[in-house]
Amino acid sequence: MAKNLRNIFSLGLDDRDRLNKELGGGIPSGSIVLMEGDYGAGKSALSQRFSYGLCETGKSVTFLSTELEVRGFLDQMDSLNYNVEEHLLFENMLFLHGDLDSGGGVLRSSDEETNRQELLNDLMDEETIWSADIVIIDTFDAILRNDPKFEALVRENEERQAALEIISFFRNVISQGKVIILTVDPSTVGEEAIGPFRSIADVYIELEMIEVGNDVRRQLFVKRFAGMGEQVGDRVGYSVRSGVGIVIENRSVA
Repeated sequence: MAKNLRNIFSLGLDDRDRLNKELGGGIPSGSIVLMEGDYGAGKSALSQRFSYGLCETGKSVTFLSTELEVRGFLDQMDSLNYNVEEHLLFENMLFLHGDLDSGGGVLRSSDEETNRQELLNDLMDEETIWSADIVIIDTFDAILRNDPKFEALVRENEERQAALEIISFFRNVISQGKVIILTVDPSTVGEEAIGPFRSIADVYIELEMIEVGNDVRRQLFVKRFAGMGEQVGDRVGYSVRSGVGIVIENRSVA
């Protein structure tokens, strides 16, 4: 069997959890990763774990959050014992807040209305975002839903064409050996909008919450993993613990 020639970006923190091992030693360079799950499934916590572990291994990360501002992001990371202050200080990590609720764009600007109208274009045109080794967008569906041009295409049943234009841009980025990680809540966007991203994702992970009695258990379901390093677990149970971060659970979920 031919050995995969792509570099593997280790998720690090091997002394703290088994996530990197469960995912085959890391994410292959030149990959689009789609992490999909409903509200509360753990998308943000896992993307925060990814970002911290990648920085700890010496990679540069851009983290764009549509929900958290800088203070909230730092508080969340501290609560998980992912101490990113030094990475931000030394510019290993760039954190950006997508100011969507107030009508602004991904990047704050005095011309908020222009940004509102060109949200996706603004995102794609800002070279600083894409200069890092790994770009994480949490949550990507919020950007799709708040972009007027994309919304107009949805009304015209042309969302698939709009998605393909974005995908073309993403493919150009990853052709440079970078990784793009997108988190999506599938309940907020239509199948025609999210379907193309599922189809082209090199790594496609679905997060599930399952009620067992009074307990809610989370699991990570690996539906596709192209270019894997070692063996990848297809279903990985995990929890999010304050002061600890992501914990891989031994128990299986039926």
